[in-house]
Amino acid sequence: MQPKGYEQLTPARLDATFAALADPTRRAILARLASGEASVTELAEPFAISQPAISKHLKVLERAGLISRGRDAQRRPRRLEAKPLAEATEWLERYRRVLEGNFQRLDALLDELKITEKKHGRSKH
Repeated sequence: MQPKGYEQLTPARLDATFAALADPTRRAILARLASGEASVTELAEPFAISQPAISKHLKVLERAGLISRGRDAQRRPRRLEAKPLAEATEWLERYRRVLEGNFQRLDALLDELKITEKKHGRSKH
């Protein structure tokens, strides 16, 4: 069962999010957009790649729903969209909780074994 608000999460959408995040250039673009919207030219500035290459990265991010296009007169600034990142975070969080529970059970078992060893005089030194 998915948490409330994440009913739209589909495997294809999650795949698109993680595929988009797999590229360091796209992650850098998202990091830049986290501080505010920017034009394609502004987004291309720090990279040693062509503007068409940046545009391809932007299309991947748009298809994944990670960014959107605004309209400001003649400009088409891009902005970060938080929902797909929140969905991916929630998906990862579920596994983190499971793994954390596994580690807590392992810690408890190891503590129990240490107590048993001490009771039976089998302490290793």
